[in-house]
Amino acid sequence: MGNVLGKQVVVIGAGIVGASLAYHLACKGASVTLIEAQDIACGVTAASFAWLNTFHRGGDPIALLRNAAIDEYRRLEAELPALKVRWTGALTYGVNMDAGLQSNDNQVSATRISGARILDIEPNLKNPPQHAFFQAEEGSLDAVQVTHALVAGAQARGAKVFTHTPVLGFAVQGAQVTGVETQRGIIDADVVVLAAGTGITRLTDLLGVSLPIEASPAIFIRYKSQPNLVQTIISNPEMEVRQDSDGTLLAAEDYVDDALENQPAAIALRAARAIQNELHGVVSIEPELSCIGLRPFPVDGIPIIGYLPKVGGVYVCAMHPGVILAAIVGRLASEEIIDARNSPALGPCRPDRFFQF
Repeated sequence: MGNVLGKQVVVIGAGIVGASLAYHLACKGASVTLIEAQDIACGVTAASFAWLNTFHRGGDPIALLRNAAIDEYRRLEAELPALKVRWTGALTYGVNMDAGLQSNDNQVSATRISGARILDIEPNLKNPPQHAFFQAEEGSLDAVQVTHALVAGAQARGAKVFTHTPVLGFAVQGAQVTGVETQRGIIDADVVVLAAGTGITRLTDLLGVSLPIEASPAIFIRYKSQPNLVQTIISNPEMEVRQDSDGTLLAAEDYVDDALENQPAAIALRAARAIQNELHGVVSIEPELSCIGLRPFPVDGIPIIGYLPKVGGVYVCAMHPGVILAAIVGRLASEEIIDARNSPALGPCRPDRFFQF
């Protein structure tokens, strides 16, 4: 259970990042309160394709984080039996990955495969490429289910969770935040962690600090279809798809614009046709959900993780890709907050890069 004498930490935002922070902080004996304006995992977490993908083209300032992401999820699986990851591997082709494979340390495990080996892995491909890259260690998860497992794990270690509790303001003494104002009253805090995705900018504005975080839209689609169509995660120029064990097909598509023909429902129908063109055995494919997820995208593309300058006691976690990094950032941030152990892997992510002193 949580240590009642531990540091009081309020985590704002109960998506997968906030849930991971709450869990890791509670494991370290902090007295954790997790607050959420709506429901657990109701924001961009619920609209995430959730591919645990470590690939990155070109130089990668957060390579240390990305490289550790897979191992951290395997650790969480061992700690929390309710937390499930599907380690299917990922098949990528039709894009030029060779340069990335040669230059990126985190790609050494990708294997170039061809011919019959591709069809061994994905037997339903109608148009198998001459060669593809297979990353056996990658996988995917149900981001909502994993978030709930992390929240339950935090609660089992003494964390309090308040949903439907928007932040109204902050209690500040001098230049130090001492609590969070809600309709429940002020929740005292030694440290407040901002993990509310695109909602972080409103929270920092309340503190008179501006962070350049954009809302980057992407389209997430869920289809009802036949089981065993897709064995791995397939990423090619025509589609990005994976399949759950119950037969649900999941797809990710780029947001184009808000024209009628590019609304999520229309894109879902176009993507369904592409999937049928690419795969044998798609007897029916019915869209169950098509929606836009707004990802928090720092303007320079690098996560914003660390203590805010100019105001004490506020730690920010704003990142894309949030699902991939949630496990590793949850652990490292909790070590910084509770143990004052500075993490070199988080060095490129500090908020103070946006401020001139």
